[in-house]
Amino acid sequence: MTAQNSHIITIDDAQAAVAPTKTSRFQILFERENLTFEIYRPVSTDHQKPHNRDECYVIIEGAGGVEMDGKIVDFVAGDFIFVAAGVPHRFVNFGQSLLCWVIFYGPEGGEAGTGPGASSSS
Repeated sequence: MTAQNSHIITIDDAQAAVAPTKTSRFQILFERENLTFEIYRPVSTDHQKPHNRDECYVIIEGAGGVEMDGKIVDFVAGDFIFVAAGVPHRFVNFGQSLLCWVIFYGPEGGEAGTGPGASSSS
């Protein structure tokens, strides 16, 4: 792998991009073909709407719940959350310190077999 194909994003740089003094609560940090890598720090309320691509969250800091498909599941720092394209979701009960990596990948509409209504084999 050549240096131009490599990329490192430090947590310090990512946190600075969404610091409480900034107006944006998310920042795109890296994009390549069907991959978008972001940092996200909602404040008080999460106003997300369903996305058109599959999405993964890795919780860096904080705890709370994520509401998906009408259910709320608790999470803590270090947890991984997968949300299929088109699925309504939002973070709830997370207080003032939620910070997460966000990874969008794949085609619009999600990967085959992972969208709303698909069966789960895990």
